[in-house]
Amino acid sequence: MKYSKATNYALHIMGYLAVTSPNQRISVQQLAEQQRISPSYLSKILTRLVKARMIESSPGANGGYKLTPDWENISFLDVIHAIEGSASLFDGCLNGNPDCLIQKVMMSAEEKMEEELRQQKISDLVKESAQFYKLKDGGL
Repeated sequence: MKYSKATNYALHIMGYLAVTSPNQRISVQQLAEQQRISPSYLSKILTRLVKARMIESSPGANGGYKLTPDWENISFLDVIHAIEGSASLFDGCLNGNPDCLIQKVMMSAEEKMEEELRQQKISDLVKESAQFYKLKDGGL
């Protein structure tokens, strides 16, 4: 199972915004440089995150992107759905049997994975990064 590069970038962008500047606007150019991707490709990802109401955009010289006020409630699954959609990863049984045992196993596994991703919040990255930097700088 593999998510698209866009999802990977979206998760990293959300994490970057949360850790570095949750309340400040960052330009597309700054984000593109930080992620090492083209601004035009990044703009498509950011547009999806804006439509999903995870980030806000402001045009103009001092514009840019920032997290929405309730960003602490955004889960990894929310970001994945904003980019990939919410269709099932498994495409059902070959014969259309509603009692397909293989589909039951696959759907159960997908539900468990989604629950784990639903519980993991973008805000958890901020807590973990703070601990990482404290340890790295000679703290605990």
